[in-house]
Amino acid sequence: MTDTTDFEGRGVVVTGAGSGIGRATALRFANLGARVLVADINPVGAEAVAKEIETNGGTARTVVGDLSDQGTVDEVITTAVESFGNLGVLVNNAGIMDTMTATADVSDTEWERIIRINLTAPFLLTRAALPHMLARGNGAIVNTASEAALRGSAAGTAYTVSKHGIIGLTKSTAIMYRDRGIRVNAIAPGGTRTHITDTVTFDGDGASIVGRYQTNVGRVAAAEEIAAAIVFLASDAASNISGAVLPVDNGWSAV
Repeated sequence: MTDTTDFEGRGVVVTGAGSGIGRATALRFANLGARVLVADINPVGAEAVAKEIETNGGTARTVVGDLSDQGTVDEVITTAVESFGNLGVLVNNAGIMDTMTATADVSDTEWERIIRINLTAPFLLTRAALPHMLARGNGAIVNTASEAALRGSAAGTAYTVSKHGIIGLTKSTAIMYRDRGIRVNAIAPGGTRTHITDTVTFDGDGASIVGRYQTNVGRVAAAEEIAAAIVFLASDAASNISGAVLPVDNGWSAV
């Protein structure tokens, strides 16, 4: 078994890498020798992270676009393979928050947007990445789920369903490719200092209902703490771990 820090020369894709958990993850991989593709819908954030990686002596590329669009997905995977010569790790981290809306009040627009970005995009990226990983005979995929994937009281209906779906995607893919060198795992972060809720106005009724059950949530984590778990699951130190969902939530899921 090689050391957990051995990512030298590996091509790594991190989505939602322009800020928050994605940024911390991209920087951590780069510091450990990986060549990192920074994918984000925000060009300013993506370019800033790529520049930070390169300033510190690393290698980075950027792809800017909506990851729920097949064209953007194809560009991400093609750019990584052509730029780095391999695709060793895919981190499906990009996601958006819902408005804490209860089921009867969720609009078609909110439902479709949340599911498309939080669940369909990771599926599209996984599907596009797998042929390259299978050709190499190895690869690691880490999906960012959520505490909302483990319970019904951490978010609104659309977000909760999307993150439960991520767990299904993780486990199904892990089983389908367990004998072909591919490992697939997920993390379930609890409260984390990011900007995911900055532009969200929460539904009054839904938020008040969910709020009644959000007790003993623990402290709010730094993005770097979540990134450390992602990098571990992608590393050779986790070589016999696949199909797992790792809570990174200060014990919230154990309450």
